[in-house]
Amino acid sequence: MKILVINSGSSSIKFALYLMPTRDLLASGLVERIGENEGALHFKYDDNKIDIIRRVLNHKDGLEAISEFLLNDQYGIVASEEEIQAVGHRVVHGGEKFHDTVVVDDAVKDTVRELSNLAPLHNPPNLLGIEESEKVFKHAIQVAVFDTAFHQTLPMNAYREPLPPEFYERYGIRKYGFHGTSHSYVAKRAADYLNKDLKECNFITLHLGNGCSATAIKNGRSVDTSLGMTTIGGLMMGTRIGDIDPGVVLHLVEDIGMGTSEVKKLLGKNSGLKGVAGDNDMRELSIRYEQGDESARLAIELYTYRIKKFIGAYMAVVGSPLDAVIFTAGVGENSPLIRRMVCSNLEPLGIQFNYEANESLRSSQEVNELSTTDSLVKVLTVPTNEELEIANESFRMLQHQEAL
Repeated sequence: MKILVINSGSSSIKFALYLMPTRDLLASGLVERIGENEGALHFKYDDNKIDIIRRVLNHKDGLEAISEFLLNDQYGIVASEEEIQAVGHRVVHGGEKFHDTVVVDDAVKDTVRELSNLAPLHNPPNLLGIEESEKVFKHAIQVAVFDTAFHQTLPMNAYREPLPPEFYERYGIRKYGFHGTSHSYVAKRAADYLNKDLKECNFITLHLGNGCSATAIKNGRSVDTSLGMTTIGGLMMGTRIGDIDPGVVLHLVEDIGMGTSEVKKLLGKNSGLKGVAGDNDMRELSIRYEQGDESARLAIELYTYRIKKFIGAYMAVVGSPLDAVIFTAGVGENSPLIRRMVCSNLEPLGIQFNYEANESLRSSQEVNELSTTDSLVKVLTVPTNEELEIANESFRMLQHQEAL
């Protein structure tokens, strides 16, 4: 059966079509610059690439363009719309309402809409993608996969903030965590690599891209994670500041005189690597670092130092022998410099890093081991695939529906 995965953003739609249960990727692509005068459609199938420049009026127009591509007889991808039996959607915020993947109904859509106050930049376009997909792919079940669901196993002492109870009970202020689809996927894949049941595995997963998060996984379950109620805190990121003394925010407003919108833009879009070194592309910063650029050096040292601190903290949180530290996402999978700096001097924690293997590793779709044979804790790179994880979850829901 064929399952379509949709990641609907505010001005773009990313998609992938999988044949299940073999997990073969049949086609993928991106519709971007939706609503602008000149949109762009990028499609891939087999070894072919198709790029089309034309105006994409809205999300419905974008999804119809995807449907037309998939159903085009010339490409032979899908013979009819009925072949697509499920459409899986990435939804960023599920709050406390969703602990698992769900088949979409009116109640689910209403709840996703209500949770938009927690993710105003993400949930509305995610919901729009679902609503428009229902119109375009009429014969498919719609499935919602939540970034926050994997972290709903956090214990209360990890997710509650030290505020009076009303702020949690009335306003929902707590840690929710994000990137859950990625953390879940790489944990499962690492367990398979180690030939262990996931429920017996203890990991620290490091999702390092433009957005970053660390997760402590004990017995296969998320027990703490670095991102909180929003996507700004935790690790230092490409443009986001990460953890900061809240008094600094008050100082920015009360003493410097910045408005809340200015502070929000500063902390979310003009901080992190970009704020320190003027660039949030780790590839460019790594080149500048090797050339002795001082601002690039400082940015990367701040970035890796904070990751290192989370590793130590999360080893204490897990409280049991750790199976592996896992690097994933664009930076984690592809930057030997970042992995080297993060893992240096961690021998007292049982991590013996294989520097030679790290330097020789290039982009790979396989799990790679970057620790020495006598290391008590393995260091792995595990390529993430959030689209495939959404396809897996959608397939599971489809099987459940058929069993009813």
